[in-house]
This record gives sequence, structure tokens and C-alpha cells, in this order.
Amino acid sequence: MEPFVFFGGKGGVGKTTVSSSYALKCARAGHKTLVVSTDPAHSVSDVFDQPFSDDAQSVDGIENLWAMQIDPDEEVTRHLDELRQGLSEQVSTAMVNEINRQLEMAHGTPGAYEAALFDRFVDVMRNAEPYDRVVFDTSPTGGTLRLLGLPELLEDWVDRLMQKRKVSIDLFEKAAVGNNEARRVMEGDPVLARLEERKNFFEFAGRTLREDAAFFLVLNPDELSVNETARAISQLDQKGLAVRGLVANKLTPAPDPDESGRGARYLRDRIETETERLDRVRREFEPPLVAEIETRVSEIKGDFLDELADEVDIETTVEVPTQTQ
Repeated sequence: MEPFVFFGGKGGVGKTTVSSSYALKCARAGHKTLVVSTDPAHSVSDVFDQPFSDDAQSVDGIENLWAMQIDPDEEVTRHLDELRQGLSEQVSTAMVNEINRQLEMAHGTPGAYEAALFDRFVDVMRNAEPYDRVVFDTSPTGGTLRLLGLPELLEDWVDRLMQKRKVSIDLFEKAAVGNNEARRVMEGDPVLARLEERKNFFEFAGRTLREDAAFFLVLNPDELSVNETARAISQLDQKGLAVRGLVANKLTPAPDPDESGRGARYLRDRIETETERLDRVRREFEPPLVAEIETRVSEIKGDFLDELADEVDIETTVEVPTQTQ
């Protein structure tokens, strides 16, 4: 299977535990595996009882497994600081204060998180040589879909910016004639160089997501989760990103056959409803159910994580990446 594996889904369905258990499964199979969490509401640190940061760190007691926790707020700040530095080197001193003001306003605007996280996880994919597999625990579905749709959108946007810049330079060169010879501004233009760099970045991201990544969605057996999963499958398909499989999580465990009290009746009624939901998933959705995981009595960590890894029926073999930088 592809070297990069993404787990997405509605908030609260259990993406972090499922992605962490799959990463553990890959590590147990002998593959050097990195699990990356980009979900601000949940943390791989909770699953492994170990603090993680933006730098990959080995997971205590588990061979071949590393983890990192990306903080969206820190990524937005870093992203804007890099923009500030790059722009400040290319404009007049008088414009620097205005750039700083605009970037401060941009910090809280819609899309700032997506843009910053996109740059960070593409950077992880571009520098994944130490690992055989990278597993991404993504933010809730809406943010993930916007994130994965950025390459196509931004490739076109950068193309238009480059064309406008070239036209502007061409007009300047034609007007700035000295000694009957046009000034050659196009060659070595820093703005064009930066745009070309970003274009290559987005092209790499788009190719990698289409050719070297596999996508799985985690759902719970309730109507809201199932409906959102249906929409996510459709939207990912429109972006040329096929969902490989579905993980049904937090299923109600069945009572013992001889139990007949109120609690047992409640569990059986709930299981009947959940069975109807899963039957709909099997009947109407193209991606197969690759795991059906019951709710545990406590947090998924330690031995429970090993149990969960055994239940996630997703292959661990790793294909060689087709894309290079």
C-alpha cells in the first residue's frame, strides 16, 4: 500500500486512536512508522502516555514507531513569520509596516489554519526518507477536505500570479530602455523565483496525494456520522482522491445471551439500530468496511491499543513512493 496513510472523519469518532493503532500495527510489522497528529482537539500524547511536539520523537517501549503532534496555532505563527521575512526582503522599507499589519490581521482569518497545516504536512511528506510509512491523524472532516483541496486550487492561483508578474515585467522592460537595449529584469526576479518555488511545492503535494497516499474514514454508527461520511466520500472523489476503506468505531458490545434486564434490553435495541446503520454503509457506500471496533470500558492505550491494532484490517505492506522532490 501507499507510504502515506490518512485517517479522517467527523470530530469525536475516534480518529486518533484508530490512526495510532494502525501506526502501531505497521511498526509491529517491522516498518519504520511515523504517526502525525494534526487534530488540535485530540493528541497522540494521550494515547501513548508520552508528550510529543512538532519534532518526531520515538515512542517509548515500541520499536519502529515515532510520533509528532503539530500545534495549529504554532504553525500559523510560523507560517506568517516566514511570509513576513520573505516579503520584507523584496519590498521597500515603507511597505514593511503595512505587511506586518496585514499579516497580523491574517492570523485569525478563515483558512489560515488550513494553509499553515498544509505547508507543514507537505513538508513532512517531502522529508519522509527516514520512515517507511507516515500515518496522518487529521482534523475533523471539513478542515481536512479544505486541506486536501488546496493543491489544485493553489496551483491555478500561482499560475495566474506568475502570468501577471511576467506581463508586468515585460511591460517594464519595454519601457525601461537605456542605450537602445532593454533592461533584463525577468532574469533573476525574486518574486518570480518565489512563485516558481511555490508552484513546484503545490505540484509535488498534488501528485503525492493522488499517487502515494491512501485515505480511510472513521465513522460511528449514528445517522449524523454516516451522512457526513457519505458527503466526505463524494467530495474526496471529486478531488481525485478515492477513499480506500471505512472504519466503524465505538460499536455497542452485545450483552450475554442470558441477560434480560433493562440494561441488556437497551444494549440489544441499540445494537439493532447500529446494525441498520452499518447495513446501509455496506449497501450504499463503495469503500468497504475494513474494521468494526467495539467501545472499550476505558481509554484506548497500552494493551487496548494492541487489541485495536489487531482489529484494524488494513494491510501494512509499503510501496516505494513514486514521487520525488
